[in-house]
Formats: sequence, structure tokens, C-alpha cells
Amino acid sequence: MAIIKTNYKSIEVADGQPILDVCEELGVHFSCRAGRCGACKIDIVKGEKNLSELTEKEIALGDCDKKHRLACQVKINQGMIKIKFD
Repeated sequence: MAIIKTNYKSIEVADGQPILDVCEELGVHFSCRAGRCGACKIDIVKGEKNLSELTEKEIALGDCDKKHRLACQVKINQGMIKIKFD
């Protein structure tokens, strides 16, 4: 099991699961859900090594890296991540 944390809540998810739905439950805002708008950008505070590689859509957006990801695109491979979002 993988764990996604914020300062206020912690949710367990299956290894390899996209974090889209969990982040929505945590309060991350989405517009397009397709990696185009950047509304779902999250800051990875801890555990970036536990995430999938950057997707082509994240790279094309131009301001994503291992510490700044799009919640609609990233998957958690295993372990724990801590996120922060606006």
C-alpha cells in the first residue's frame, strides 16, 4: 500500500494507482483532468522518488519537475508521498 499525505489528512492507495481521485478528495482543484491546464499542480514535499516519471504532458506544460507535478498525470509507485497544493 502507498500513502498520500497532506498536513491535514493521510489516505492509503494501491501501489501504482493514479493519484487523481485521491487528490480530488484531499482538495486539489481540477479543470481539464487531461494535463493541459495546470490547475491540479501539486508540490511534492516528500517522497518524489516514489512517483512515476514525468509524463509528456507534464514536460510539455513546461513548469513541472520531480517536485512539482500534475495530480491528473502522476502515479504513486509505492511508499509515501507528502503533498502541498494551493
